[in-house]
Amino acid sequence: MNFDADPRDEAFREEVRAFIRDNLPAELAARNRLGYHPLRADTQAWTEILHQKGWSVPNWPKDYGGPGWTPLQRHIFEEECFLAGAPALSTQGPTLVGPVIYTFGTATQKERYLPGMCNGAEFWGQGFSEPNAGSDLVSLRTKAVRDGDHYIVNGHKIWSSEAQFADQVFFLARTDPTAKPQRGISFLLIDAKAPGLTIRPIISIDKAHSLNEMFFDNVCVPVENLVGEEGKGWSYAKFLLENERAFSAEVPRNRRNMAKLLHIARTENFRGQPMIEAPGFAERVAQAQIDLDTLEFLTLAAIYEKGEGAAKRPLGSVLKIKGSELQQRIHTLCLEALGDRAGIFYPEPWEAHGNAYPPGPDYAPGITGDMLYRRAATIYGGANEIQRNIIAKQMLGL
Repeated sequence: MNFDADPRDEAFREEVRAFIRDNLPAELAARNRLGYHPLRADTQAWTEILHQKGWSVPNWPKDYGGPGWTPLQRHIFEEECFLAGAPALSTQGPTLVGPVIYTFGTATQKERYLPGMCNGAEFWGQGFSEPNAGSDLVSLRTKAVRDGDHYIVNGHKIWSSEAQFADQVFFLARTDPTAKPQRGISFLLIDAKAPGLTIRPIISIDKAHSLNEMFFDNVCVPVENLVGEEGKGWSYAKFLLENERAFSAEVPRNRRNMAKLLHIARTENFRGQPMIEAPGFAERVAQAQIDLDTLEFLTLAAIYEKGEGAAKRPLGSVLKIKGSELQQRIHTLCLEALGDRAGIFYPEPWEAHGNAYPPGPDYAPGITGDMLYRRAATIYGGANEIQRNIIAKQMLGL
């Protein structure tokens, strides 16, 4: 496989860099480089800017408002945005449910929901995981009972990222309890303010609010909000997850964190020398850099791999494991490089904190909080133990 730089792709990278340089507000970049959870206002503002350029939904085809980029162009775009400190685009809408709606949804659903994702006017929440059905989604217990032109939904969802911002929610519910587990699940959409739907915050270990749980108490969902066919929700959910297999390694995030690590290690001293020159530490940083380069190679392989062979090879699981574990290793190295400052909790700097904000270098805030949150990276998106089972079954035949 030849990964020599294509002049056209390099020209595209320069185009992206120039656009970001000219259009990304400095205050947005400054906040997001710190690694705190994004503000809705920042994500919305950046989405609007990109929408004017036609770049707000980088994974969508032109027919539905996307730029029609190749997977490699999308990879380049996301990498440059992350490195520049641009706010991450909303994952739940454009990245996850959007492709499901434009692939399996009705014309009415496409007309109603896709424009709001493109211009950032509407945010989405996801209702997949449940207290006893995380990576094992087929065990979900939320029920949707057909009653004329509506479903009556009862159940409990958890770990719903950014659902506090949601205008709409997509979720899985069991519509046929007598069918085999995978065949009795349907994919539904609902207004986040529907009567009976309660969204409650979960404050994570980084003392931030990005996670939520949702309670459905006799929520009335119009049948017209069913995506695709009843009972095929599991297939649509697999499409949603498999559609992102080449991007689950989060190479752009890892690259930005590696850049942070190198900056800290070159600035902080240990026994009279920069941390980056400490032999044992330098070796571990070098190994992380090698693993990051390898991870990007595997990501590019996944991007280019097509056909039946690609479907049988669980590269998405490999990327998920390697990418999430590398995130945690890079964060650990950042904390070691920070030394005693790693033990200081820096609240989100745009929140009110009076004169109590701890002193320190400008790269210290956000490091420890992001490390604490990303301890879950090996769990969310499908626990790594489950990913290893998939690899064992599909690649090793075990």
